Amino acid sequence: MRKNVVFLFDVDNTLLDNDRVSADLKHHLEKEVGHERQIRYWAFFEQLRTELGYADYLGALQRYRAEYPRDPHLLTVSHFLLEYPFANRIFPNALDAVDYARELGQAVILSDGDVVFQPHKIWHSGLFNAVDGNVLIYVHKELELQDVQERYPAEHYVLIDDKLRILSAVKQVLKDRVTTVFPKQGHYANDPKQLAMYPPGEINLPRIGELVNCNLESFLGRGGAPNAAARA
Repeated sequence: MRKNVVFLFDVDNTLLDNDRVSADLKHHLEKEVGHERQIRYWAFFEQLRTELGYADYLGALQRYRAEYPRDPHLLTVSHFLLEYPFANRIFPNALDAVDYARELGQAVILSDGDVVFQPHKIWHSGLFNAVDGNVLIYVHKELELQDVQERYPAEHYVLIDDKLRILSAVKQVLKDRVTTVFPKQGHYANDPKQLAMYPPGEINLPRIGELVNCNLESFLGRGGAPNAAARA
């Protein structure tokens, strides 16, 4: 079955603890620019997320600069973002999950994000090499499934993502050709409103590392069962 199934891995809060990254950035901003301006940065960040549909950390910093052009601490924030040790924020056993997927088929990163910081994060975290450079980054990945299929044709897809909204949207398009896997990690995965709004994943995991306990038949939707932890 190898190469007939493609595993599509999200990055933020799926393979990498992005909530921890954001918390570290918040702490750094608090230290360097103070509480009021730290709050202002995140206001810019949320504005851009609403406008663009994805997180844009560097774009928020540009807006911060426009409002505070003479802030001498600005460069320290830029340096913090670019030199951040992303490899230290990979979830435990996440790389084992990627390696396991590569044993069963092909592993591909499927992410949303900007064209600078998101590729930078994926490269410096080691995830780029973990999937042999098979990385796709879109503005709205759930709208680019035709392109995904053309670049990585397969009989079946397995989508691993911490956002039920994404899992649901992709399932509606690919139907029986995709199995959705929901690792319950990060703030989106534990948001009661999100959990109530969308159906659960077809395979639900307490953490990404549990992917290795799922068998190929369960990924293909052919009646095979993952272990009890994966079904929880």
